[in-house]
Amino acid sequence: MALATTASVAVAQDNGELTVAYFLEWPMPILAAKASGAFEEELGMKVNWVSFETGTAMSAAMASGDVQIAVSQGVPPFVVAASGGQDLQVVDVAVSYSENDNCVVHSDLEIDKDSADELAGKKVAVPLGTAAHYGFLRQMDHFGVPLDSLKIVDMPPPEGANALGQKAVDFACGYGGGLTSMKEYGNVLLTGAEKEELGILVFDVISAPASFIAENGDIVAKFLAVTAKENERWNSGVGGDEMMAVLAEQSGMDLDAATSALSTMKMLSIDEALSDKWLGGNAATFMKGVADVFVNAGSIDSALDSYEDSVNTGPLQAAKDM
Repeated sequence: MALATTASVAVAQDNGELTVAYFLEWPMPILAAKASGAFEEELGMKVNWVSFETGTAMSAAMASGDVQIAVSQGVPPFVVAASGGQDLQVVDVAVSYSENDNCVVHSDLEIDKDSADELAGKKVAVPLGTAAHYGFLRQMDHFGVPLDSLKIVDMPPPEGANALGQKAVDFACGYGGGLTSMKEYGNVLLTGAEKEELGILVFDVISAPASFIAENGDIVAKFLAVTAKENERWNSGVGGDEMMAVLAEQSGMDLDAATSALSTMKMLSIDEALSDKWLGGNAATFMKGVADVFVNAGSIDSALDSYEDSVNTGPLQAAKDM
């Protein structure tokens, strides 16, 4: 995999192009820069944007060399890839969204957090290896619902929402537009705040192959600097309705849905992302916790001893000075 990725890096540089993975129905401020051409202007190269449905697909695209940077990859799919030997590194926190990733139980079952043990024996749609998968595992553990009592079906969030609406599954887990659709048919078991109290953090990262970062640190730093400027523009409210309209269009959502999704997202400043709470220390510890949960659930064979080498703050430090 390393050879394929390195070869891709060379091709990307020779062609003067960069390929970036992102999600539709995920209206992040970075999409404003995608629309305006700010990345091309700052990087001095063509930037191709390719949409994916899951973070696991992003990992595969980076392994094959088709993608150099993945935007908003979930921590769990990143951990799955890193634990399996793929040489990826986190370079930034893309977004924190504890309210925008959850499990929804069909309203006909009338099951809430006080009766969650009744989920035993039920059928659930889960996008395996994603942030939603990790949250599902942690919630089932919290409620004491044995995993072997459930029929777990691997489905991307939009498909999971459709299955829930058709009552083909009893509950479904997901994020973004898929979760918004799921909520039309049922209720969440825990709020974002309640999940955080249990230590179930939900955040995405910007990731890239370590070989690409090593050879193109300046490109990564400039990419992160443009991202930070758009995050600041959003957080300060400067972009306003005009920016919101662009984000909705770029993410393939209507204005109301995009506004609702963004209301549950938090974009960090560079200083926040570099702090001990995030990339400065806790992120690697959190990744180890995610990996251990996946090992115990039988989702991956083994975890790394440490994920400190999976976090590279060099480009973000450089971006801070740009």
